[in-house]
Amino acid sequence: MIQKTKVNLGDRSYDIIIGENLIDNAGGYIKPFLNRAKTVIITDQNVAHHQLGRLEESLHNIDFTTIILPPGESTKSFAQAEDLLNQLLALKLERSDTIIAFGGGVIGDLVGFVASIYLRGIDFIQIPTTLLAQVDSSVGGKTGINSNFGKNLIGSFWQPRLVLIDVTTLDTLNIRQVIAGYAEVVKYGLIDDADFFKWLEDNGHDLISGSIEQQRSLRTEAILKSCTAKARVVGQDEKETGNRALLNLGHTFAHALEAENGYNDALYHGEAVAMGIILAFELSLKMGLCQQHDVERIKTHFKTINTKQISQFDFHVDHLLEHMKGDKKMSDGKLTFVVARAIGGAYLSNEVDMNDVRAVLNHSFKKGS
Repeated sequence: MIQKTKVNLGDRSYDIIIGENLIDNAGGYIKPFLNRAKTVIITDQNVAHHQLGRLEESLHNIDFTTIILPPGESTKSFAQAEDLLNQLLALKLERSDTIIAFGGGVIGDLVGFVASIYLRGIDFIQIPTTLLAQVDSSVGGKTGINSNFGKNLIGSFWQPRLVLIDVTTLDTLNIRQVIAGYAEVVKYGLIDDADFFKWLEDNGHDLISGSIEQQRSLRTEAILKSCTAKARVVGQDEKETGNRALLNLGHTFAHALEAENGYNDALYHGEAVAMGIILAFELSLKMGLCQQHDVERIKTHFKTINTKQISQFDFHVDHLLEHMKGDKKMSDGKLTFVVARAIGGAYLSNEVDMNDVRAVLNHSFKKGS
């Protein structure tokens, strides 16, 4: 069954289409968005190995070029963006053309950013191939690359024309990649939908490691729920001037963890988000907002689905706090945190005592200054 939801942004609105084997018919979905029957697919080596043939075979009567980039977070760099821009210029891609981001969050973020600045902006289509990208980064138009000063500090808001989500692409991911993406699914329940979090407690194990039929059915439902939630928020606050920042639950901590780890594959973004979510709720507990029971439910759920634990790492608290000072959500010298009064009761606060943050980190890593 094909599911559909929509990001409502006036004349820049777009559909999110979710289902099985959509890539095999992608040409039919893509062609109406092409001003001429020409496009460029941009992907990485891993996705190319597993999925590219399916997409290329679907592009009947469409002239396309494929650009294959290295995999991994290091691809979200100035150097790679410059190289990609030069390749598009060499292909003489026109402003009225459309490019396709075919991959996980790294490809989607990089390609979206390049699309936003190539000839001052051309259209692009998102075909996300990881759970994390399907429920989060492919929707909402936040694009960007990393710098030496932090993650996603250089970027733009640039909405896709279409998001095409084929749940069968998840079949080729290893379980660690699925679990990492699942953290972003959990986030939606914790922000403002306690019933969805309960549904995940009941179904999360089968969603990740059940039979193939269970996986595809439950993943489709979770992706639809997540994308609908994000589309609603983006439609109300596209440029993150207000409540869209709630979608950053756990991310202030997560980005610091990733930066300290050097953005390498020892810690995936989604794994850092899971840790960051736990830290955000422990901070909320420290502030007297939520209950210990809420924190324990979240910890138990992440342990049940076997995500990496904070205790497996040994970061220095001072270093993490220093990374946080470079967070793009800093305003007037204060960090904005997403904290919560309960599961499903998240809100924004820029009045967090950094001594509380330090205490929570010290407790987690047992290594303060």
